[in-house]
Amino acid sequence: MKIAVIGQSLFGQEVYCHLRKEGHEVVGVFTVPDKDGKADPLGLEAEKDGVPVFKFPRWRVKGQALPDVVAKYQALGAELNVLPFCSQFIPMEVISAPCHGSIIYHPSLLPRHRGASAINWTLIHGDKKGGFTIFWADDGLDTGDLLLQKECEILPDDTVSTLYNRFLFPEGIKGMVQAVRLIAEGKAPRLPQPEEGATYEGIQKKETAKINWEQPAEAIHNWIRGNDKVPGAWTEACGQKLTFFNSTLNTAGLVPKGEDLPILGAHRPGVVTKAGLILFGNDDRMLLVKNLQLEDGKMIPASHFFKGVDSNALELTEEELVMAEAVRSAWKRILPSVLEVEDSTDFFKSGAASVDVVRLVEEMKELCDELELENEDVYMATTFGDFIQLLVRKLRGDDKDHECIIDYVNRLARLADLMEQHQEELATIEALDAGAVYTLALKTHVGMSIQTFRYFAGWCDKIQGSTIPINHARPNRNLTLTRKEPIGVCGIVIPWNYPLMMLSWKTAACLAAGNTVVIKPAQVTPLTALKFAELTLKAGIPKGVVNILPGSGSLVGQRLSDHPDVRKIGFTGSTEVGKHIMKSCALSNVKKVSLELGGKSPLIIFADCDLSKAVQMGMSSVFFNKGENCIAAGRLFVEDSIHDQFVQKVVEEVRKMKIGNPLDRDTNHGPQNHQAHLQKLVEYCQCGVEEGATLVCGGSQVARPGFFFEPTVFTDVEDHMFIAKEESFGPIMIISRFADGDVDTVLSRANATEFGLASGIFTRDINKALYVSDKLEAGTVFVNTYNKTDVAAPFGGFKQSGFGKDLGEAALNEYLRVKTVTFEY
Repeated sequence: MKIAVIGQSLFGQEVYCHLRKEGHEVVGVFTVPDKDGKADPLGLEAEKDGVPVFKFPRWRVKGQALPDVVAKYQALGAELNVLPFCSQFIPMEVISAPCHGSIIYHPSLLPRHRGASAINWTLIHGDKKGGFTIFWADDGLDTGDLLLQKECEILPDDTVSTLYNRFLFPEGIKGMVQAVRLIAEGKAPRLPQPEEGATYEGIQKKETAKINWEQPAEAIHNWIRGNDKVPGAWTEACGQKLTFFNSTLNTAGLVPKGEDLPILGAHRPGVVTKAGLILFGNDDRMLLVKNLQLEDGKMIPASHFFKGVDSNALELTEEELVMAEAVRSAWKRILPSVLEVEDSTDFFKSGAASVDVVRLVEEMKELCDELELENEDVYMATTFGDFIQLLVRKLRGDDKDHECIIDYVNRLARLADLMEQHQEELATIEALDAGAVYTLALKTHVGMSIQTFRYFAGWCDKIQGSTIPINHARPNRNLTLTRKEPIGVCGIVIPWNYPLMMLSWKTAACLAAGNTVVIKPAQVTPLTALKFAELTLKAGIPKGVVNILPGSGSLVGQRLSDHPDVRKIGFTGSTEVGKHIMKSCALSNVKKVSLELGGKSPLIIFADCDLSKAVQMGMSSVFFNKGENCIAAGRLFVEDSIHDQFVQKVVEEVRKMKIGNPLDRDTNHGPQNHQAHLQKLVEYCQCGVEEGATLVCGGSQVARPGFFFEPTVFTDVEDHMFIAKEESFGPIMIISRFADGDVDTVLSRANATEFGLASGIFTRDINKALYVSDKLEAGTVFVNTYNKTDVAAPFGGFKQSGFGKDLGEAALNEYLRVKTVTFEY
């Protein structure tokens, strides 16, 4: 289609670029005149492409369209007008001219919040859902027929900026392109806007943004965040206007102790604390404001209100002076109307807009490698001199905030709630990314992950030391106590078979113990870890506490093992890699290590068992999660007298298994995780046949697209064979006989492995069960069941299956260190 783009800003620029990529012909771009010598990004981009650009200061006068403006527009022959972001009033002579009409983007769910300050009012009203609308323009104010709407959740501490950057900007661009695509295909709807629920609120201005203190804390918070940045919610205090920014209701653990700040009309004085300014609603609930703007325009941390201006300017090193000149050059590029950038040059008074803030932050991150700079920092240091001081303090590490006090009981419980709310999405991701059958992923991969965070949330406030009576030489007046402290930065490296569950088993205990964590998901299954990171932010876990670092083990995993600031590594994976990690941790800084490694778990089935249950659980012990299960029964020992009957029943059950799409609810057996693993299973079975084991069924790739492998059963497996000693990590059942009544011999055979992760017994004889469970050399012994792990039960291996525990109270000790304190009195 021939399209005219009418609008401005980075949003308009992105929509323009995407429309051209879709193959549409943009016949003209209409944007705003240059401001302070700076062209709008949309116009700049179009000029590069040779598209005609028009910068009309106005389209009409006294309500009448300007004929020459309309003529220039009509000469282009546009078939559709696209208005991605437009601050000008466009006359109906232009709106109605194209054969397809005009479509406009609006940042609210129309008919709610018609008007120019829609995002502000979405937040001010405390809406739980927000979003955008693309509608057909008419002669009303945002009243045209609806074409497309998309909604999102409004987070408790969202501001105009965060909501715009997280959803309205990226998804809005996609929505505009989708709307044009629907029009081109003749599928675009025209749904009349309902009047029910319609609202119109005026443009927010500084004079109307004064805070009304006769409201609950939540309403005041919504007012502040709804006016955040522009125009800014303000009040009168200490004889001046104070404007509040960066408000939050997350005040768990905060105590209103500090210096009182009397506020005109407020229910109670505010309190300036190390965390910021605590305010109160008329319901006596608290909210916290982190930044203030003084009447002279200077932005300061709210915690510094009574400290005055910091006059202790840093003296810059030669290297820092060079950096300062590079920053000065960046300011000159961004502020072309400024002839010379002095220390007193104010970024915003020199004509900078919000888009320039984004540009400055990105340039600074590129210039100062690894610098943590936010848009907020630019507003806190608006003059060049202050900005350089801020950068230097950050680069020197001198800008650390006060200790952040977080109620982790509630945060981890909230995280579990959010995981439950998103469980279907998480299960779908596991199915797509790891090949897990959806129903199993929902119950086990995701379900147990939720249970794990709920369990460890309960431990957060119950970690305690002890007092110990000691008997030193006189005077014998001593007190010795122990403290359990967080280790610090922990690295967690997880495998690809249970991407979310393995992450949760380790991370929940790590966070409950008070640590920060860097998680390296498996290179082939990173997606649920990334979704998990998103949910941690929604749960209110502070930035920097949980970090996801996808990548290869040889690069990212190795760096974590080598890094001197990482004090603990928790690893689940192969024994070979575990040994390498242990060596690296020893050479780097003697890190604490816990390892859950390979297995070849024996399952002993005695003739006196419940055979039906033994078959059912034996199947589960091998084929659960496609055999990609660290505790899978690597070898079944079946007593002679029931061996043939057991094998017959197993084969009957195997043939009933439905192999197929893991997203289908009736699928029992999905694809293996990746192609290399599938090939390994094929070779494993070939080796078993070559060594003389009997292949009863399976042993091959399924003849269909995808990495599907047949459930496989081997019998007549002798102790010396490769498949008797090595783990397949796939759906391959290895069955060996043992003589009737020969308990000690089968125990010796079961323990004749360097692995000791799990084991199992099926018998009705309680004495035999206790005797065998005592003798088995494995971290977990299942009796008349299998795969029955629980969040309260410690899990971990013996021998070359590793050391350390996941789950249960024991897991906390992996992420704590014990300090002994002795007093004499």
